[in-house]
Amino acid sequence: MTNLPRAAVIGNPISHSLSPKLHSYWLNRYGLDGEYTAIKVTEDALESTLRDLPKQGFIGANVTIPHKVSVMQFADQITDRATLIGAANTLIFKEDGRIFADNTDGYGFMANLRQSAPDWDPKAGPAAIFGAGGAARAIIVALADAGVPEIIISNRTRPKAEALRADFGARVTVMDWVQADKMLEDANTVINTTSLGMVGGQEFKVSLDSLRPEAVVTDIVYNPLRTPFLEAAQEKGCTTVDGLGMLLHQGVPGFERWFGQRPEVDEATRRAVLE
Repeated sequence: MTNLPRAAVIGNPISHSLSPKLHSYWLNRYGLDGEYTAIKVTEDALESTLRDLPKQGFIGANVTIPHKVSVMQFADQITDRATLIGAANTLIFKEDGRIFADNTDGYGFMANLRQSAPDWDPKAGPAAIFGAGGAARAIIVALADAGVPEIIISNRTRPKAEALRADFGARVTVMDWVQADKMLEDANTVINTTSLGMVGGQEFKVSLDSLRPEAVVTDIVYNPLRTPFLEAAQEKGCTTVDGLGMLLHQGVPGFERWFGQRPEVDEATRRAVLE
């Protein structure tokens, strides 16, 4: 067993993850001793893997699909924001084997938005969100904290969106998917949290004709980097923000906790991950 501090990303599938490239780049950039790897973990092996990783010298892990909700039941301590979101993506293993769980997706989303669209004003108008999964939950919490006055959600299955309204209250409203284009008419911020438009996935077919040129539009999909959703928004004159930055920024808090250095997200980081 190595004595180097070790961290990993766990999920299933996992081969597509850019996290090993990101964290390895930061370790090298800052001259730090450490290792970061990807581990494929099935649902039935999740608990045993989490118990075993600290014994193997792991000090923490990122969690990706489909385990972000499931890991919560095995955590000994959970941050308020992870509890509110109902999912965790960052784990810290204590020396006694206890598991500390956090969610940095909302932080990553907000840091990416502020870095890429510095003039964005969260209080200038409603936010429109496509999708109602785990990422949407994290983003709703972050937008509400930033002072967005109203958050409108549309999801292909309405009950999932209704569940978010039930969880997050009066600031959230729901619109049917067949009318999703109408939520863009007054939107100051527009976010795609679905997998629509991803390489190999289904097409994003909602009309963006109602988009205001003043809107800031972001897609959490980062493969391709410039999704058809973002291309259409750019044609309308909107400020657009790709999804890669959210991935990069959400990795910052975990890396700092594990390896003792707060890494910078800059153009060199983006290039390293995209190579």
